[in-house]
This record gives sequence, structure tokens and C-alpha cells, in this order.
Amino acid sequence: MVRCYVPTVRVLMLSWEYPPLVVGGIAAHVEGLARAMHRAGHDVVVCSLHHPGVPDDTVVDGVRVVRADPALPWLPDDSLVARMASANHQLVQLAASLRDWRPDVVHAHDWLVAWAGDTLKTLFGVPLVATIHATERGRHGGHVPPGLPGEVNSIEWWLTYQAREVIACSRFMVREVVQGFELPPEKVHLVPNGVDVDQWTRHDDAPPAAREPLVVAWGRIQYEKGFQVLARAIGELRQRVPGIQCVIAGRGTYLAELQTQLDMEGVSDLVHLAGFVSDDDLRLLLRRSGCVVIPSLYEPFGIVALEGMAAGAPTIVARTGGLAEIVEGTGAGVLFEPGNHHELADRIAEVLADAGGAEQLRTNAASLLRRTYSWDAIAAATVEVYRTAVTD
Repeated sequence: MVRCYVPTVRVLMLSWEYPPLVVGGIAAHVEGLARAMHRAGHDVVVCSLHHPGVPDDTVVDGVRVVRADPALPWLPDDSLVARMASANHQLVQLAASLRDWRPDVVHAHDWLVAWAGDTLKTLFGVPLVATIHATERGRHGGHVPPGLPGEVNSIEWWLTYQAREVIACSRFMVREVVQGFELPPEKVHLVPNGVDVDQWTRHDDAPPAAREPLVVAWGRIQYEKGFQVLARAIGELRQRVPGIQCVIAGRGTYLAELQTQLDMEGVSDLVHLAGFVSDDDLRLLLRRSGCVVIPSLYEPFGIVALEGMAAGAPTIVARTGGLAEIVEGTGAGVLFEPGNHHELADRIAEVLADAGGAEQLRTNAASLLRRTYSWDAIAAATVEVYRTAVTD
């Protein structure tokens, strides 16, 4: 087969979240990818959900962002799948109303926009590409419990079947998607997440006089993110590291249980749950911090690790999934066994005590980000997947 070269791609991206609407890591991924594609000369429209105070049709950094306000009919609060499907109806209406513009490819980010992606590929007569950012099977340790997890797993499977090509963000996720959904390996493409280093380094920020014995972690507060492991490690360091403090930023369904754990273990004076923290405030926290910890039990990629490195913070990550792939053998971070709070405590103590070693971690991380995780390189790899989908 002779593959024809497509110089410019018109892509319709579907994402449940797009800044300033941020739920997890998908928002940052889609924003970074869309902006880099625009810089490369491609025509990108992002279709997402309404967010208060944000225009429903605007252009940001060259990317047109249109937002659906899903005026859902009455549905039970516990019927998540039904509510998602109903909101997808609004996304389809929004995309179909775009005037004088048709995409070459539809790109759906995760199961939450599966219905819209499948419908729009038929409406426009173009291929569907799907990025699977995580799987329900992976979140539950390789099993699919009955109820909602089983429903979500079925939608994920269906989305990968309906898509012409599938993208996963790490070798770990490629294996999980191929095996879990019984896909031909050639259909699943490895394209990692990226990070905008400039977003995490501001030249007008005053450099800290000295880094503090401050440990910072952030993300969705879910059990699989492992913040409970970090809390136990900090408690173990009370006597070993004078003045140690920890800030965990984020919101999620595990927040109340995590707070209860802190109270019961007597570490609420050391570990502070900060809730939502803006990027600017988080950046300033990271500049003060002695280290960043990503303690996940399950992590398909771990974009927060890249963000911590981009901010110049020495980074400690669990040896799991995509986190291990980012750090293993690079000298850009320190690894510990997931769930092992004793080992995590040792790694934190070592990084905080060794200023020279911490500086070497920062130097190696900066080199790694430039070499492997720039959004421009990731956009180019994604466009190659689009071209495969369009020309096959």
C-alpha cells in the first residue's frame, strides 16, 4: 500500500475536561497536545463541557474550544453511565453544529466521550482514534468487580473496538490495553504524555533561600493514588527528620477516609490536606519543597511526576506502571516499592539529607524532559497515528 502524506490534519478532540475544568490528568494532556498541534500547523477543535465563567466558544492559544452545557434530563444520581451517555448527546449536537468545518479525524479521550466519538465518526465519515488514559481493570488490580466497574470496562472495550487506532501512554498501558481488550498489537500505539516546562518554571519567581523539609504530593485523592502510604511514611519520619511537613493537594472520593487515617494515626499535624490548589500556588510550593512524592499503587503514566520534575523538585515515585518507565535507569528520580511505607520513608530521608544528590536528580530530570517529553514531539507522534488512521 502506498501511504499518501497529509500535510495538515483537521482534528476534532473530545474530552470530558479541558482547563480550567480539571478533574484529573486528561485536561492537561489534551491542552498540551492541542496547543502543540496548532504550533505545528494543524487545525484543532476541542469539544468539552461547560465551565462557569468560561465562554462556550473561544480560541485559546490558536485552539478553538467549544463547550457543551449538558442540560441533562432527570436521572438518578447513582446512574453514572446513563448520565455520561446523556451528556454525550449534547457533545454530539455541539460538534454537529460547527459551521464550515469538518474534521479529518475524531480523537476521543477515554470512555467518558465514547458515545460521542462513535457517533461523530459516522456523522463526518472519518476515522475515530481513541486514547485510553487508564482502565477500570487496572484500577482494580487486574479484576473487574460487578456493578459500575464492569459497566465502564465494557464501554472501554467497545471504544477500542470502534476506534480505527488506539493510543496508550506507556508500554505498561499498551500491554494492558492489548491484553485486556484482546486487540491486535498493531492497532495500539505508544505515545507518552508530555509536560510544558515553561508552565512550571517562572523566571520572575524568586529562588528559595534553601529548600525546606517539605514533602509535596498532589492529584486525585483516590485509593489507588497511594496517599495513605505517604501519610504512614511521614509519620515514621517524625523523629528522624526535624521539622518535616507534608502537603497533599487535590480532591477526590477518598479524601474523607484519608483524613480519618491521619487523625487516627496522629499525623494530622504533619500531613496537611490542602484541597484544590491552583497551578501558581502549586508551583510555589514545589519551589520550596525538599522533594515530591508520587506514591501511586496503580499509575498508567504519571504526568504529575513530569510536572514535579519540570518544577525542579527532586522526585520520588513508586515503581509501578508508567512511573517506573519514566524514571528507571534515568537518574531523574528515586524509586520505591509501591505500598511499602518503610522504604518510602527511607528514600525521603535520603533525598532531604543529600543536597548534592538532590541537585543531580534535578539536572538529570531537566535533561530527560527536553529529550523525551516535550509536547511538540508528542504531537508529532500523535499526528502520525492520525495519518495511519486516515490513509489505511
